Order: sequence, then structure tokens, then C-alpha cells
Amino acid sequence: MKIGILSKRTGNFAGEIQKYLEIKGHEVKIFTAKDLIVNDTLLNKDLYILKSKHLLYLYAGYFLEANMIPVIPNTAVSYYHKNRVESYFSMKNLGFLCPKIFMGTFKTLKSQLQESNFPLISKPMHGSGSKGVKVYNSLRDFNIPTENYFYLENFIKGTHYLAYFIENEICICKKNPLSNEHQDTELVESDKEIEKYLIKWKEKYNLLFGHLDLVREDNTNKLYVVDAGTFPEFSNWKLDKDPASKIGDLILKEYRNLKK
Repeated sequence: MKIGILSKRTGNFAGEIQKYLEIKGHEVKIFTAKDLIVNDTLLNKDLYILKSKHLLYLYAGYFLEANMIPVIPNTAVSYYHKNRVESYFSMKNLGFLCPKIFMGTFKTLKSQLQESNFPLISKPMHGSGSKGVKVYNSLRDFNIPTENYFYLENFIKGTHYLAYFIENEICICKKNPLSNEHQDTELVESDKEIEKYLIKWKEKYNLLFGHLDLVREDNTNKLYVVDAGTFPEFSNWKLDKDPASKIGDLILKEYRNLKK
């Protein structure tokens, strides 16, 4: 089978998936921004894996789906979780506890925020993880002369978790606040509430794999969802089976189901 991978990089987890699928006998090409052109030349593949949620790759995914080429994960789910606001309200609509949010221009927010609202954390409107994230501890820190609008959340003080799932396997790790997925974590034996959150999210969107970032607040012990990712790097997957091979097999299985 001919498989394309839409990815920002040829290495990392996309490269691991490529190697595994090639060992299984498939012809695999990774398309990065350097060589991705959205036109009919993409239609000579049987299947595409949407590793990146950047807009160029999403646009390629829309084109492929319109031409009846399967894309896994599908573009609708990938976009929904790329957009910060849509992802936030998808979590709220599942009944998950999420931090209070504030959105507006710098001038409007600064005129209406109170010291009691802090600490706050700003996040980019598109994307996931810790890139572009900044913490503001008081109004004095909030000094950015721009007319762009901001997305802010209350910063929850507590124990931070990175929680993966691949099919029915769950891996939960403690992590440092605001750390990215690649930094060291500590495996947690079990947390039933986090597991319940993962399963509910997985079943709602029919996900094969993914991760949630969560915080258990110190003062109240309440569990908050602060981020969601539909195609992580699995850098801190600490269970026995190699995640690239497991995900490769899941994608092939999903492809066969779609073809039926």
C-alpha cells in the first residue's frame, strides 16, 4: 500500500511510524512544507496520516477527503482540537472542569481584569502544548502594547499530569508545570478520575489515540483539563509496547474498516 504522512518533520515520531510501516511492506513518504503541494499529485496514495494540525496539512487533508482518499485522523477532529476556543468548549461540553477563560484585546482586558483574577496564562489561539505559553502573575506583568486579541486562562496551581491513551491502554505521568511533552515525567500507577476523562473523550470523538493535559488543584483537589492533543509525540509513553508500532497497526486497521 502507498501511504503519505503529512508532518512538519521527517524525523521524530513521524519518522518512527514511517520506519514501522515500511518494515510491514508499505511504501511510505513523509510530506513536509518543503515538498507538499496540494494538487492532483497527492492522489496516487491509498492513505494519508495527518500527523500535523498546521493549516497547510489540514488543507491537504480537506483536499484528499474531497477526493475520497482516507485521512487518519480525519480533518474534522484534528481541526476541532487545533483551535484553542473550540477545543476548550468541546471539553466543557463533555462535562469536564476547565479553567475560567478571558478573551479580548490587550486594552480591554487590562481595563477590566482585577488583581484577584491572577495568575493568568496566555495561550496561542491555534496549537497545543507549551509553545507560546506565558504566565502573568499580576497586572504589572500584563504590559503588551498590541491590538491583537488574547486568550487567557486562570492558571491552576496544583499537580500537573500528562495522560496518554492508545486504544485501550492508558499511561498517566506527573509533569512539571508548563513543561512540554518531551521533558521528563514520573509514571503514575493509577488515577481513576483521569482514566474516566480519557475514556469519555475517546468515545465522544471516536479517537484511536491522544493525550490530555490535566491539573489537580492543590486547594480543592478538583481535576481540570487544560489541553488536548489528538496526535502527540508519545515521548513519555512508559508502557511496554513501542507506541509507533501500536499506532501504525491501529491506523492500518482503521483504514481497512473505512474501505469496508
